[in-house]
Amino acid sequence: MSDEPYHNQPIESSEVSDEPNHIYEAAIVGAGPIGIELAIGLKQAGIKNLLHLEAGQVGSTIEWWGPGTQFFSSPERIEIAGVAMPSVAQTKATREEYLAYLRAVVRQFNLHIRTRTRVTKITSLENHLFEIHPVKSTHGVGGPAEAQYANLEHAKNADAKIFRAKNIILAIGDMHQPRLLNIPGENLPHVSHYLGDLHQYFRERALVVGGKNSAVEAAIRLYRLGAEVTLSYRGKEFDPKRVKYWLKPELEWLILKRRITYFPFTQVREITEQYVTLESSNHDQQKNNSEQAPQPINVSADHVLLMTGYIQNPSLFQSLGITLLGEEQAPKFNRQTMETNIPGVFVAGTGAGGSQKHARYFIENTHIHVQRIVAALTGKDLAWTTDPDFTSLEES
Repeated sequence: MSDEPYHNQPIESSEVSDEPNHIYEAAIVGAGPIGIELAIGLKQAGIKNLLHLEAGQVGSTIEWWGPGTQFFSSPERIEIAGVAMPSVAQTKATREEYLAYLRAVVRQFNLHIRTRTRVTKITSLENHLFEIHPVKSTHGVGGPAEAQYANLEHAKNADAKIFRAKNIILAIGDMHQPRLLNIPGENLPHVSHYLGDLHQYFRERALVVGGKNSAVEAAIRLYRLGAEVTLSYRGKEFDPKRVKYWLKPELEWLILKRRITYFPFTQVREITEQYVTLESSNHDQQKNNSEQAPQPINVSADHVLLMTGYIQNPSLFQSLGITLLGEEQAPKFNRQTMETNIPGVFVAGTGAGGSQKHARYFIENTHIHVQRIVAALTGKDLAWTTDPDFTSLEES
């Protein structure tokens, strides 16, 4: 008999079937950290007849982060299912380290996840059943490939098989599409909402737009790489709650020493192949001192990185008739069970926040969602302990 704790034991393979009339006890959509943790929790609680679908590879949102990106959160906060994540340098995990960790967890628990399977629609049937409409997918949700290929995939795979399940759990995340500026030139080839492989920016001019984590980290890393970096931000000061605490003073020093050119209170008006036009974002100043309002600035750029955040695609919520609340269009749910206003449909992870303008849901404070859903569907507790210090966190 193994000396390993119960929660570290491999799980017996799920009942997986391609029979057209097969009915799954539950279906999880999304195989990010919380989706994976849910699959482990439900199976350990006795649900073997579980369908798990993911549009890309496991952790697909993290997959399109810039190479070498570090997590804001410390390793113990983003561990899942009670499995420790070792840190060689005793510091924050990188994108690559965390993806390796997720792969190891999936192997350890012998999870069956149908990757490259994108769910396009879920509909309610009679007798408390749901019908899941998937298509074959070449990439995960979000990322630079989404806009380029998604519509083509849907057209080619219109006749894909349909699954049925008694319960639906949407662990779909919230970073599905870039928050567009809707300005001329936003779709030019040298413009992107994603930080790519850094080598391409070497000794070239890069304009970074934004003032939160992704923009600040991109600006610093591009400077270190050898790019000529300009940063445009609609505000002035960088919010310590929105910027990694070890990056903020470094960026401010680089700006002070003019290693990075900084244009505060600016926003992009237009992008051309040669330059970007910035205009004042200080509307109060424009209104009160129109004669002294700053003139537009033209910045030459070989690369334009619009690091302005991302929004959620609510189409699955809408197809089910889930009530969406407020400007962020967050799904309505019961905080004790995570069940939405549609009986049998649950939401978990950052997807519970809709298109978060000021992020409230992270990996570390949504582990509790797994506990609530497992209890609601099986009446059982998790086989591991959910740290109350992390689940009660309002902010990372």
